[in-house]
Order: sequence, then structure tokens, then C-alpha cells
Amino acid sequence: MPSPLPIDDFGARIANAWSELRPSTRGLVERALQAPVTGGQATRNFQYDARADLELSRFLKALDDRAAEKSEALDAETGGKLKSVADTCATVLQEKTESAEVFAQLVRRASSLRDYKRIDVLADALNARFPPSEICELARSEDKIVRELANEALARCPISVLTTLLNDPVDADTARSALRRQVVEYGSEEARQIVNALDSEELI
Repeated sequence: MPSPLPIDDFGARIANAWSELRPSTRGLVERALQAPVTGGQATRNFQYDARADLELSRFLKALDDRAAEKSEALDAETGGKLKSVADTCATVLQEKTESAEVFAQLVRRASSLRDYKRIDVLADALNARFPPSEICELARSEDKIVRELANEALARCPISVLTTLLNDPVDADTARSALRRQVVEYGSEEARQIVNALDSEELI
């Protein structure tokens, strides 16, 4: 069945990037484009794996890079179609990804577009979908907005989750910072006791 997308109109790089997607991954994008603007429902019942995550991340980058090119600017209609495909690809990733790297890509993209509603949706997805170790990785990001979102998510994590992370040599400092934030911002007595115990151990 021929693709309903005007891929060839976007140039050779996009056409090549599209051809490198597996049929199942292309189907995710096609079905999402056909779904209602509010929905993304068409993406939820289809197989999604780490490879699809990587493929869509690369495809989104190619689309955004093409949109940013000035020397070979697209006409208004084609540019609008390109933006629609890119936004849909970002929405699929937003609904599915559990990758810290892809999450950071989506936050940077939304920030550059000043799409604050999408940033809020991404922030909500952190605690709901991402494992604590991935959130800790994001909390160490060089990107300020990504760091802030991740640290806010960690501050909302259950204390039992954060105490488990204290045993991880990579994530321990990040977890301790989150516990301190729970003390300061939420007045958590349990977090205060844990922080005091950790500080006492350092003094011994």
C-alpha cells in the first residue's frame, strides 16, 4: 500500500530516513497522523520496542533538521506538512518512550518551540513511566530544563524509592538531593530523619 505521507516532497534526506524505518514503525506514524489531533489512540495498541524508539528519535531529528534549513527552505504548504509529521512523531515518542536520551530530546524540542503544554505533559510522564535510575540520569543532564523537570520528579518520588537509590554509587548523591528537597519543600519528617542519619554517618 503506498504511503499516505508526502515524504518525497520533503527532500532526499527525509525520504532516506523514512525508508530506513521498519514497516511497523512507519505504521505507528501513519496511524497517528490519521488519528484525531487530541488522541494518539491509534498508537497505543501497536507494538513498540526499543528499536522503534531509536528509529523514531532519529527520524524526528531528521525532520527537525530539515525544517531548520534556510538554504533550501520549503514552501509554506510543504513546510506545514513537514511540521505536522514532526509533531506527530514527537507525540508518538512522548506517549511511548522510556529512554532518558529521547526524553531530553523531546524536552529540548518543546523548549525551542516554546511549547510549554508539551513540556508539562512530558513532566507528568516522568513519574508515571520512567524508572528512577533514568530520572536520576536526567537530573544530571547538562540541559537546565531537563534537570529541573527530573529533580522535580524525584522530589515527588516515594521515600522508599529514594532510599533504595542511596545504595547506588552513581545515583546516591542525586537521591540525597531529592530527599533534602522533600524536607525543605514538603516538610517531610521521614526524609528529615534519613538526611540527618546520612549526615551523622559522614561525621563519624
